[in-house]
Amino acid sequence: MLELAANYNSADPVRVREIAEHHDIPPRFLVQILLQLKATGLINSTRGASGGYRLNYPPREVTLAQVMQAIDGDSDQPEVTAESAAMQVLYQTWNEAAEAQREVLEAITFAELLEQARSKDADMYYI
Repeated sequence: MLELAANYNSADPVRVREIAEHHDIPPRFLVQILLQLKATGLINSTRGASGGYRLNYPPREVTLAQVMQAIDGDSDQPEVTAESAAMQVLYQTWNEAAEAQREVLEAITFAELLEQARSKDADMYYI
């Protein structure tokens, strides 16, 4: 998604091979992820020799929570009726932690992640 965000304003879609090579991801595994993202409407694809993938929305409108939900599915915790007080406390704490995680992921956009990645890359020294 960061690669697609970085190329959002490009006229050409990003090819699977390019993403796989840049990030050392097996192409078959990457295709499966891209298909999941496409099914949720976050990205689209173009077929053909000059085909590839691109974001459907500006990077500032796509959150990490949306991508995680597209990949992992709904992470809502099922209602559990715990018999003991200890189990009730554990379930409550687990649900509070999951809610905090969801809030953090919803606050992070791919524009922010891309900016952070570019900043780190600029700080690197190459010999």
